[in-house]
Order: sequence, then C-alpha cells, then structure tokens
Amino acid sequence: MIQYSTQSAFSILNPLIIVIFGLALYTIIVYNLYRFIATRDIFNLNLGQYNRAQHAGVFKFFAVILYVAEYVLFFPLFLMLWFITFSTILNAMTTTPNTEMVLLMSMAIIASIRIAAYYKQDLAKDIAKLIPFALLAVVLVDDISSVLTWGDKILDLLYLLPAMFNILVYYFIFVVCLEILLRVIYGITGALSKRDEKKVTSPTRKGNI
Repeated sequence: MIQYSTQSAFSILNPLIIVIFGLALYTIIVYNLYRFIATRDIFNLNLGQYNRAQHAGVFKFFAVILYVAEYVLFFPLFLMLWFITFSTILNAMTTTPNTEMVLLMSMAIIASIRIAAYYKQDLAKDIAKLIPFALLAVVLVDDISSVLTWGDKILDLLYLLPAMFNILVYYFIFVVCLEILLRVIYGITGALSKRDEKKVTSPTRKGNI
C-alpha cells in the first residue's frame, strides 16, 4: 500500500520546485538581456533637449557632442555588464577555461552582436541568445550538479582579471569606439536615405506657360 506524507512529498518536490523556478528565472533574465544588448538604440536619453544654442551651426555641433556623450558616458557601463555576463557564461561552459581566450571571445561576441544590431536586429538577437541558451543546454544534458562548481570558476576568473587589466582596457576602448562609429555611419546613411526619399516624393515644379 502506498503511503503519502507531507515530509516525503516535500523531499520529492523540493528539487523539482528549485529547478523549475531556477530555469524560469534564468530564461527570464536571458530573455531581457539578449533583447537589450541586441537593440540598436539602447537608450533614449535625448540629451539634445539640453542644447540651448541659437545659431544653427553651433546647435548642430553641440547636438553631435551630446549625441556622442550618450554612448561615451553610458555605453561603457552597459558594456561592462554584458562583458561580465558573457565571460561568466563562457567560463562556466568550459571544463578547463583559458582566461585570456574567455575574455577575448566574450568581447568578440558582444562586438559582433552590436554590429549585427545595426544590420538586422533579429540577427543580433539570435546571436545574443545563442551562448546563454547553449549553457542551459549543457547543464540539462550534462549534469545540473555542475552548477555547484560555477562559484569556484567565477572566483578563479575574478582572481585572474587584474593580470588582464591592460588587455581589458584595449578591448573596452575598441568596442566603445566601434559603437560610436556604427552610430555615426547609421546616422549618415539614415540622413541620406531620408534626403533621397524627399527627392523622390517631392512634386515637380511646372514652369509658367
């Protein structure tokens, strides 16, 4: 005869509940992360509203400065968050992690996502969610108990980061400059396409007969 008890139900269901909520939380975080990093216009701070210049040339000059400032001041903060996230994920996926290679691949993935975001945002989203969901697949197929070793791997990565400081500085400067260049190119091509559209749609003037 099968006997049921609250204690046995708790002992059986406790791991299931932990895994369910753990997976749900992880997928929600990944969903918001990859949609955010793959968005072309990351933030709309609109610092241009503080541009009070009256002269057209001066106004445009300060508009460019404020536009770039959004990415010089705030983009590095988001870049650091993404970099830590992807470095942690890649470090957790490898059995014998090579710290320098993990940092290189993490920054390369972020840069490729940002480039793709200016081409097709759907493509950028596919790249951004590939690594996090690959980690989830590794955990589910391999052994979920491997999650317990992530803490040690993260600590090892943090311990080795100071030795890679010079490399990280170059990485960050390059990706920030790349983002600014992409914004400039996108802005120029957008302005040119709008001008061409106006030429096509503008009515032709008829001369006086």
